[in-house]
Amino acid sequence: MKNKNILNYMLAASIAIGASACKKGLDLNPISQATTTNSFNTADDAEAAITGVYNTFSSQDYYIWDNVYYGDVRSDNHYSGGDNQEFNQLDLLNISPTNSKVYGDWAALYNAILKANLVLQKVPAITDAKLTATRKNQIIGEAAFLRAFNYYQLVINWGGVPLVLTPISTTDPSETNTARASVTQVYDQIVSDLQTAVNNLPDTYGSDASVNKARATKGAANALLAKVWAQRPDRDYNKVLTYCDAVINSPAGYALVTNYSDLWDAAHYNSSESILEVQFNGTTISNWSPGLLLPPSITNTTWRKFITPSRDLAKAFDAQGDVVRKNQSILFENAPWADEYWSTKVGGSVPFSYKWRNFVNGNSISRQYLLRLADIILLKAEAQNALGRPAEAATTLNIVRKRAGLQNTTATTQADMALAVENERRLELTQEAQRWYDLVRYGRAETVMNNLVETNLVTGQRVNYNMTKEKELLPIPQTELNRNPALKQNPGY
Repeated sequence: MKNKNILNYMLAASIAIGASACKKGLDLNPISQATTTNSFNTADDAEAAITGVYNTFSSQDYYIWDNVYYGDVRSDNHYSGGDNQEFNQLDLLNISPTNSKVYGDWAALYNAILKANLVLQKVPAITDAKLTATRKNQIIGEAAFLRAFNYYQLVINWGGVPLVLTPISTTDPSETNTARASVTQVYDQIVSDLQTAVNNLPDTYGSDASVNKARATKGAANALLAKVWAQRPDRDYNKVLTYCDAVINSPAGYALVTNYSDLWDAAHYNSSESILEVQFNGTTISNWSPGLLLPPSITNTTWRKFITPSRDLAKAFDAQGDVVRKNQSILFENAPWADEYWSTKVGGSVPFSYKWRNFVNGNSISRQYLLRLADIILLKAEAQNALGRPAEAATTLNIVRKRAGLQNTTATTQADMALAVENERRLELTQEAQRWYDLVRYGRAETVMNNLVETNLVTGQRVNYNMTKEKELLPIPQTELNRNPALKQNPGY
């Protein structure tokens, strides 16, 4: 296989397999470990193995909150908050290759990929009669989707990365050390995996939403294909439109929930709008990140919190008169600390990231949506406009605006519509790890970040983000470069 450090993580974690199989829903608790040589003989082995791949969504920092740093804190949506210098590097776009968060997330994503590789290699050979052909194909589709999903996170953050497509069986550097594939090669592999997923996955697994929103489905694969064909450098908006329509018209019956607040109140998870979400239950599988973001009135803690909404984000909501989504995304409260962007005095009004608002006795069922319909509807509007159909884009855009209580867009020209879609995605999807990649896709990351007016109230100085083209990508972790001489650093680092 490819990279020695990836190998170390695989050998340390092995593959989660051998305990209880997946029954009605997904049990995402850690499962007992087994080696690649004595497992994968039974249907239970296959179920436990695929559950182990899903486990990354609930067990790794990347999907719990680090992706919001990459997608929102790096952008104009949020400040890092707190006093962790490695988080501040992401906020100020001054990221070091030795940043431990960058290294940890790289390793976690590859760990998930290696688990998926093992499933894809071993499950087809299982002869247990309890593993029906239909279920075997579904598991193969799920593993292909999950490998693609994790590679998508790698390519949008680091660009071209090593393609690791078979399980590790050696520590020989000649096998584990390899150069980076090109960005196009990584995207091509993602598309190939997602086509396998579409061909093998059902629209639903039955009537239980807690299963249908926890597992990869045909709708999830089509949704990711739409995002992939928009994000890759050789984007194809005709394909984006095709895959968006496949989701919107899916037999799974995806539909926007009536009230935007229903997405976040913890009483309406696994809704018709959800395509894929992590099934935190607050007990055996609890989300700890809300305790790091929510105000003292909810957490009963007085230490400074992280991922603070920016002044520019608040202004963007106000400029649109967008009360509905602002109130569901930002909660203002007097804080028992000073904040360099909002209040230099202790006890001043400070905004808190509010979408993950459930927090009871230190536990939470608050969830990130890995994929949801509003994202796909707005992506459809983007594709329609890019294809020279701004009037159609307006009709699509207004579906989301209406749910937010806003009037129809006034944009009519293609240029104005492009900015309208960009802004709508910002307000709809804030704190959902999308903004940075939108700016990169639109070729506007440098313009937006260098024109951003944010003032440090302590120093009285405007923040200089010094955004460059090279900073669109994260640095390859220095630890990886040290271990694998075939890897090359991203330009600018």
